[in-house]
Amino acid sequence: MKDRAQSAMNRIWSQVLLEELTRLDVEEVCVAPGSRSTPLVIEACDNPRLTLHTHFDERGLAFMALGLAKASKRAVAIIVTSGTAVANLLPAIVEANLTGEKLVVITADRPVELINCGANQAINQTSIFSSHARHAINLPSPSESVPLSWLLTSVDQLMYKQETDGGVIHINCPFPEPLYESSPKSVHQTYMDSVDIWWKSGHPFSCKSVSHSSLFAQNLGLFEKKGVILVGDVSLEEAKLAKKLAEIIGWPCLCDPQSGVSSSQAHYDVWLRGAKYKKLISRADIILQFGARFVSKRLIQWVEIQVKEKQAQYHYVSLQAERNNPSHVAQIHHVSEICSWIDSYLSALGHSPAIESWCKELDICCLKVRSLIDNYVLPDEAPTEIGLATTLENLPAYTQVVLGNSLFVRLVDMFGVIPNTRVYSNRGASGIDGLVATTAGIVCSTNRPSILYLGDTSALHDLNSLALFTDTKTPVVLVVINNDGGAIFDLLPVSKAHKRQLYQMPHGYQFEYAAKQFGLKYQQPNSLADYNCVVKQHLTNGEGTLMVEVITPPEQASKQLKELVGYFDAC
Repeated sequence: MKDRAQSAMNRIWSQVLLEELTRLDVEEVCVAPGSRSTPLVIEACDNPRLTLHTHFDERGLAFMALGLAKASKRAVAIIVTSGTAVANLLPAIVEANLTGEKLVVITADRPVELINCGANQAINQTSIFSSHARHAINLPSPSESVPLSWLLTSVDQLMYKQETDGGVIHINCPFPEPLYESSPKSVHQTYMDSVDIWWKSGHPFSCKSVSHSSLFAQNLGLFEKKGVILVGDVSLEEAKLAKKLAEIIGWPCLCDPQSGVSSSQAHYDVWLRGAKYKKLISRADIILQFGARFVSKRLIQWVEIQVKEKQAQYHYVSLQAERNNPSHVAQIHHVSEICSWIDSYLSALGHSPAIESWCKELDICCLKVRSLIDNYVLPDEAPTEIGLATTLENLPAYTQVVLGNSLFVRLVDMFGVIPNTRVYSNRGASGIDGLVATTAGIVCSTNRPSILYLGDTSALHDLNSLALFTDTKTPVVLVVINNDGGAIFDLLPVSKAHKRQLYQMPHGYQFEYAAKQFGLKYQQPNSLADYNCVVKQHLTNGEGTLMVEVITPPEQASKQLKELVGYFDAC
């Protein structure tokens, strides 16, 4: 009877834990198969307020949860069994910690008496994620000696910390056996009744109020000087407001592709190479930045020089309180919701007429880049990577974009125009792993037509996660840019032999049969015009997932890139 009572106790703790999470607005839970996690997954399945997502690969599962959290802006739970299943979650946790997505990682574990004694599948899971999980708790094994009220207040405290800090929290749950006995929970009825008021209330056990002030110390004199607005990885709503502010005060607006918008001062990573063009924008006395994680290293270097050598004031607006200042320059960090901050200034500016930009010459720089790009965008010829980077502005309305971490995201930053759409990326740690799974989570959360651009090595890295698209009905296009390895490394100043063997690692694979393996549609267009037609048709009228493989010569992109930027290097 004692053993059977333990299985019921495991279930009660799991039920209470998950029920409290739902009362704290967790709606999605991602689950991988395993035995030790049985109490958790059964209770998650039985909770009508939770939507379950499954994947056989824990690494892909965690990235799927990351995508769900990105798109929904809510905390998403992950449940896995003990052992290396837990370790496989680390890459996505690293990314979420850097970008602030809220993941509630619930890991099953062996009880303490089975750790460090040779028991199977028993590893030390305490603090396994180190500083990458912002807060963690190692629960005791479920027992009547520990009040359920303690479990509830412990969960509430962790969730409060996540609400204020963002990022990942880790709850480690050691479950003694048996895991499968069908003993009813009523054997512990008195224990369950100890929190009877909570069971009946439908509310969290304990609450803390988090408020954000909407009052700002406004300094409208800031806008009387020459300034530049930088827009990084922000929401589409925030990006549009930042552009609106720039237009009213007459400042240039440099928009990272992750913002989902572009401006008439696009392609700055290219024209900032030219001394005379850089001199134009360097007349700025103020730099006002919304969001972070810029793709362009050249822009970050310009900010550093502008602040250190020209004594420009550098204002950074972000709700994330963490330092985001890789150049370690003098910075004023406005810890605020971006929309609230901009709205307060727009209200203060009232109906003042828009001021003409103090740096209209930058628009000419942009046009010069566009005219040079046209030489590489030939509709009737085989698609090039630079040509592909210019096609984003032709996507059907309401198409979501996911940009992988490879040479392509840099080409989009340099040559692309973003058509006011939501853009997602994993630019925290900027890893190439989990991009397919992250996209699956985004699509699952939004049910909107979506397109993912990723390199061939990235696709090989997350091949398992193509399984997440087998039954997807939403139109999705996965664009695999196959240049036979890590072509981005072609830009490294190392010998050609070392570059090929140790960095690019050519593989000779194509992806048609990978698509077939997972029941996906497949196309390999022969021209840029064919590519545009295939993508537009599927995103507009298609159903399910189409893989579009674009095969390019390994050194083509780097060669063309050097040709293009060479013009501005000489200016």
